[in-house]
Amino acid sequence: MSGATIGGDDHSARTVDPRKAAAVVDVFVYIVVLNLFVEYVPAVISESFTITVVTAVLLKAVLEVVVVVKNRVRRLFRRAAGPVRKAAAGLLLWGVLIGSKFLVLELVALVLGTRVSLGGFLPVTLLIITLLLCRAGVRRLLR
Repeated sequence: MSGATIGGDDHSARTVDPRKAAAVVDVFVYIVVLNLFVEYVPAVISESFTITVVTAVLLKAVLEVVVVVKNRVRRLFRRAAGPVRKAAAGLLLWGVLIGSKFLVLELVALVLGTRVSLGGFLPVTLLIITLLLCRAGVRRLLR
């Protein structure tokens, strides 16, 4: 996404930060995907649309942190010299990928309690993969 201006004339025009615009679009994508999961995956439950919006914002925040950590560990894996360090970095990467699903489940349970259920490890894994793929697709479409 590139910067855009808002306003009628040059004096009132403001530039939109592409990162903020992308974050808003991500949340909208997450809301749509979450609602589709609520509708079609019996294990995924949300009490209301408002709770789905809050869940989408929470997922956006958590997944941004997880992606940063995953990318750092991936760089560590690429730079690892020797089979022991490569295996350790690979194990750490696997731990981040698996652990992030449990982190999402626990944070959603902590923040939203029984108002939301993401169903468990397999449904939340499918949900997160779908969220990230849809986010990437929409970002590519908007470029």
